Amino acid sequence: MDIQGKVFIVTGGASGLGEGTARMLAASGGKVVIADMQADKGEQVAREIGGAFVKCDVSQEADGQAVVAKAVSLGKLMGLVNCAGIAPAEKTVGKNGAHNLGVFTKTVMVNLVGSFNMIRLAAEAMAKNTPEATGERGCMISTASVAAYDGQIGQAAYSASKGGVVGMTLPIARDLARNGIRNMTIAPGIFGTPMLFGMPKEVQDALAASVPFPSRLGTPEDYAKLAKHIFENDMLNGEVIRLDGAIRLAPK
Repeated sequence: MDIQGKVFIVTGGASGLGEGTARMLAASGGKVVIADMQADKGEQVAREIGGAFVKCDVSQEADGQAVVAKAVSLGKLMGLVNCAGIAPAEKTVGKNGAHNLGVFTKTVMVNLVGSFNMIRLAAEAMAKNTPEATGERGCMISTASVAAYDGQIGQAAYSASKGGVVGMTLPIARDLARNGIRNMTIAPGIFGTPMLFGMPKEVQDALAASVPFPSRLGTPEDYAKLAKHIFENDMLNGEVIRLDGAIRLAPK
């Protein structure tokens, strides 16, 4: 896929991995629609990269439809990157009793149902595209996590939601093969994002040191570079790529 001149949706594009990806796509000549709940930051990033912003709760059908409609109005929608997500921490049974069911439900709704909501709506629009010379009509990338495989203490909800993203990667790719649409997932390790920067500095340093090589936190630019390669390499389909410096998470 040639990114130049194509339209891309980036959920969670106001910060972190999503912002890094939105900036990469714009720098590569793409038109970017940022979908995020952070209106002020989202509008600011959109202005800086010459894109558009739509306030969006990815778990809500109407919000997702509004984002896709905006993208289609700008040109040929060829890409979706799902970076919107939340990461609460709560034990199955803790000091205050059983895990809050509402927290578990919300995490699955945002991270898993939200990703699928955006995939299905973007794919419906992409299926109407005139195919590229390769036969491709679009490509979608979702964000899982190494926690899908190595979930730590307190990550039952988060790991379940990201495990679901991993699990639906291949069947969605198979569903959409006849439409010429690819579906991929990236599973990041320990990355420097607003979620992590809310932790104490000593915790951040310890996490960085736990990465075998390179022994540092991943960056939004690392994620964006892989996303760019996925878009440009049309043989990548139906796979989950760990982007983690060879880390395997300990129980805590």
